[in-house]
Amino acid sequence: MTDLSTPMPAVLAHGHDAFLFDMDGTLVNSIAVVERVWRDWAVAHGLDVEDFMRRLHGVRAIDVIRRENLPGVDAEEQAAIILQQELDDVEGIVEIGGAVDFLRQLPDDRWAIVTSAPRALAVKRMAAAGIPTPDVLICGEDVANGKPDPEGYDKAARMLGFRPENCVVFEDAPAGVEAARTLRAGVVVITETHETPLAIDEFSTPDYRGITVAVTPAGDLQLRHR
Repeated sequence: MTDLSTPMPAVLAHGHDAFLFDMDGTLVNSIAVVERVWRDWAVAHGLDVEDFMRRLHGVRAIDVIRRENLPGVDAEEQAAIILQQELDDVEGIVEIGGAVDFLRQLPDDRWAIVTSAPRALAVKRMAAAGIPTPDVLICGEDVANGKPDPEGYDKAARMLGFRPENCVVFEDAPAGVEAARTLRAGVVVITETHETPLAIDEFSTPDYRGITVAVTPAGDLQLRHR
């Protein structure tokens, strides 16, 4: 139950038009694959592995590689190699706790996924975890600018027919939270795949087993904390 001694988070206190979800770390727990593939890449390129892994999540592979600015490294070529390795490895991919049941509560036209992953990888990981494919799926190749740029979330909201500031973004990574904040959308941070809490001042929950949603008589989506 919500602690009534403290103010209710705005994301719980108000109704919303639609929910927009990141994929990896938010609906799909793919941390095992990500750790295997990207750790090997970081080691091969002489990076500080632990520092690199902290900065990895929530960003398109090509943007991750470009950000490192490594001499003689072709970012597009390396991103293609990473993609193939991730496509070949689905071992250990599962849903974030309660994600599928939570999505089943939502009308089909009131939710979307916005992921930094390429479409082929997104579809394969969702299938591995049992996540249904939404009508609106924005992937890495569908935007000119990846997270933390808000382009993907803005595009998804408008494809659903809503203003982004009337939506809630579900995220696990700082880059995605920054994108949501730029749009003035509500934010729910999913923390299941993080060993230490993110330094983000937003409503957070380990997974979906502690929250539920209802459609109000006015047609709004009302998020509730069990």
